[in-house]
Amino acid sequence: MSYNSNSNPVMSNKFFSSISGNETMTYEGAMQKIGILLGFVVISALFTSAFSLGALENGNGELLIMLSLGGMIVGFILAMIIYMTRPKNPAPLMITYAIIEGVFIGAMSTTMEIFFPGVVMHAIIGTLAIFGSMYFLYISRVLRPTPTFTKIVTSLTISIMILYVISLIISLATPYEMPLLHSSSLMGIGLTIFILIIAALNLIMDFGFIEGSVQNGTPKVGEWWGAFGMLITLIWIYIEVLRLLVKLRSRN
Repeated sequence: MSYNSNSNPVMSNKFFSSISGNETMTYEGAMQKIGILLGFVVISALFTSAFSLGALENGNGELLIMLSLGGMIVGFILAMIIYMTRPKNPAPLMITYAIIEGVFIGAMSTTMEIFFPGVVMHAIIGTLAIFGSMYFLYISRVLRPTPTFTKIVTSLTISIMILYVISLIISLATPYEMPLLHSSSLMGIGLTIFILIIAALNLIMDFGFIEGSVQNGTPKVGEWWGAFGMLITLIWIYIEVLRLLVKLRSRN
């Protein structure tokens, strides 16, 4: 049984019906594309981290903030461009997106590592553990992206995204921050855990959509779109794991 509904805009029936091609996508091809995109994220993040540390040694700490904030905003804009233009060959733009997200993650991770040594490695391990756990729950059919499951997770995901946008606007336009979202109080930690759970559940829908797309004979370019959608989810999970660990460490 395949499930073809997803909160991720690049993994929906309506979207995939607009792309064409002769060859059809495969599981192996989708996993290969995910590996390629993640590879560019990691390489970009490592270079950004090394560059950022060099800048810090020269007393240019503001560069970290600029790289982190700039990478986040540019990455979001590029993701929207990719979705709205729907290029026939999306690989170049998706690789560019992965590189930009690597800049964002590298700068943000370097900042957190300076204040909380060891937190980045723990966040990476946590992200891998969540990915493995969600995949096990999916293949063992404990969790499946049923229509009800998808509607609930999609609604919560959209609500969280709106919360993020409002928080960004407030932080850029005023000297204040969104209550709880950035707080290390028990309620703030609880909110981050809740958001992390929703992010993890998005993986179930990603797995389900890739499986359904393969079964339905989606054109081979769908491998890139499937990989792009899962990359967005994995980056989200990593960010939330890192935020949770930082909040926990800041209470000690």
